[in-house]
Amino acid sequence: MKLVNKLAVVTAAASGMGRAGVEKFVAEGATVVAVDINRERLDELAAAGGGKVIPLVADLTDPEACRRFVHEAAGMLGGLDLLWNHAGSTVPGGVEQIDLPSYDRTMMLNVTSGVLACAEAIGHMRKRGGGSILFTASVAGLVGSMGSPIYSAEKFAVVGYAKSLAQRFAADNVRVNVVCPGITDTPMLADFYKDHGGSGGPEAYEAAVRGATPMGRLGRADEIANAACFLLSDEASFVTGIAMPVDGGYTCR
Repeated sequence: MKLVNKLAVVTAAASGMGRAGVEKFVAEGATVVAVDINRERLDELAAAGGGKVIPLVADLTDPEACRRFVHEAAGMLGGLDLLWNHAGSTVPGGVEQIDLPSYDRTMMLNVTSGVLACAEAIGHMRKRGGGSILFTASVAGLVGSMGSPIYSAEKFAVVGYAKSLAQRFAADNVRVNVVCPGITDTPMLADFYKDHGGSGGPEAYEAAVRGATPMGRLGRADEIANAACFLLSDEASFVTGIAMPVDGGYTCR
């Protein structure tokens, strides 16, 4: 098993890729604090986790909550080895007449929440002799997105921040990487289509995505979780500062 005795935290853990990640990490031997705003789904996840999943409710649109949950989780676990900053949201696709409150909220979830969490996590990982941090970005953080320039800007920011942290904290034996999913079949997909579908609607957008993906399909949550598990595990012990696309070949064009 890849994560035996590892102490892990996953944000946005109650559904989709985050939930698949929690399930994968537990199967690989970790104990996981699952962080989300949805208490009911967290309790369901914990009940199925065989005592290896600890639920923690936190609203990551609140800066103080972003700082606090790391320390709460480390206290629950008795330390911290792994942090997957997975929390995020879709962003309206337009660039004219930007709604600033909406913009600020997505920036908070997609960028700032992870920045604040890392600021608190580093100290805990140093006490353990090192650790591993993972961010979720997107293929839109590797190539520009005509459909959502703001989303792309936020995800490029995540990739740049992670690469910078990887250099800064390598001497502390803390690795920092990014997983960049392509379009993935999760509960958030409907919101993504609504925000980015354009005049052609969701069906046309999905058809365009499939057409631009050499493998010709959407990703699955477990496929992203598998990549996350590898990047966080000691199997990736010489891997830091990378942004790994998990996208069916979308970015190899």
